Amino acid sequence: MPVFKTPFNGYAVKFSPFLENRLLVATAQNFGILGNGRLHILDLDPATGALVELRSFDTADGIYDCAWSESHESIAVSAVADGSIKLWDAALPPAANPIRSFAEHTREAHSADWNPVRRDSFLTASWDDTVKLWTLDRPASLRTFREHAYCVYSAAWSPRHADVFASASGDCTVRVWDVRDPTSTLVLPAHEHEVLSCDWNKYDECILATSSVDKSVRVWDIRAPRAPISALAGHGYAVRKVKFSPHHENIILSCSYDMTVCMWDYRAEDALLARYEHHTEFAVGIDMSVLVEGLLASAGWDQFVYVWPHGTDPRAVA
Repeated sequence: MPVFKTPFNGYAVKFSPFLENRLLVATAQNFGILGNGRLHILDLDPATGALVELRSFDTADGIYDCAWSESHESIAVSAVADGSIKLWDAALPPAANPIRSFAEHTREAHSADWNPVRRDSFLTASWDDTVKLWTLDRPASLRTFREHAYCVYSAAWSPRHADVFASASGDCTVRVWDVRDPTSTLVLPAHEHEVLSCDWNKYDECILATSSVDKSVRVWDIRAPRAPISALAGHGYAVRKVKFSPHHENIILSCSYDMTVCMWDYRAEDALLARYEHHTEFAVGIDMSVLVEGLLASAGWDQFVYVWPHGTDPRAVA
C-alpha cells in the first residue's frame, strides 16, 4: 500500500475534497516540542500506486493540523505551534507562500476545520482556550469564542448546518455553538478527562462523537445529552482523533497514542470492526476519503503516512 516517509513527525493527514489522489500532511520537528514544521502536498501516482510529493511548504514552528479549502482545490490552511494560522496555495511555488498569515492566537494553534456547507469560512482552535472564526477575504478573525476554561484541542463544523460547530477541550467538555448566537448552545460534560477530538455524524445532525485521554470514544445525541448513546472502549491510551465516515452512518475511525487506528460500528454489539497496528509511534492523524469509499489515511510520530483501503494491511507492498 502507498507509504510516504516525512522528515518530521506526522500530526495530521487530510484527503482533498476535490481530487481523489491528493492529500495534505502536517508535520512537526522533534515531536512538535521545538523546531520547524512542514506541510506536504502528496499525490497518489496512478501509474505506480506510490505516494509522491507534489510540493512542500516550511514553517519556523511545527504544524499541528491542516485542512483543505472546501471552495478552492489548491487552497489549504494550517494551524501552527507559534499560534499563527497560515493559508497556502498548492498551485504556487514555496516562495509565493504562505499567501496569508494570521497572528491572533496567543498560544499554540492546534486545529483547523473548513466549513463544508458555506465553504467561505474556517475555524481554528488553540491552547489559548479559544476558537476563532475566519474567512479568506478578511484580514482579521470575525469572532472569538471564549467559554472554554482550558486548551481547545479541536473544533469541527456540522456537515449539515452552516452556522453550527462543536469544540473539544481539556476542560473535559464539548460545547456546541451557533455562530449567530452570543454564547454556546450546549455544554456537554463529555468525559472525566481531557477531550481531545470531536466530529459530527454526516447523516444525522444530532449525533456527535468525542475522544478523550480516558482511552474511550463516546457517541452522543445532543437532544439527550445526559449520557452517551455508545461508549467505545478498546484503545490502550488516549484517543487522539475521531472521525465519522462520509459513506456509512454508523462507522467511526479513531487513532491513539497506543499506536493503533481502529474502525468501529458504534451501533453494533461487537463495535470494533478493525484494528490497524502499522504505526510504531503515536498515531495522531486520520482521515477517510470523501471521493473514494473505504480509502483510509493515517499519520504518526514514526514519520510515516499510510493510505490503504479498509480491510487490507496498510503495510502490504502493492
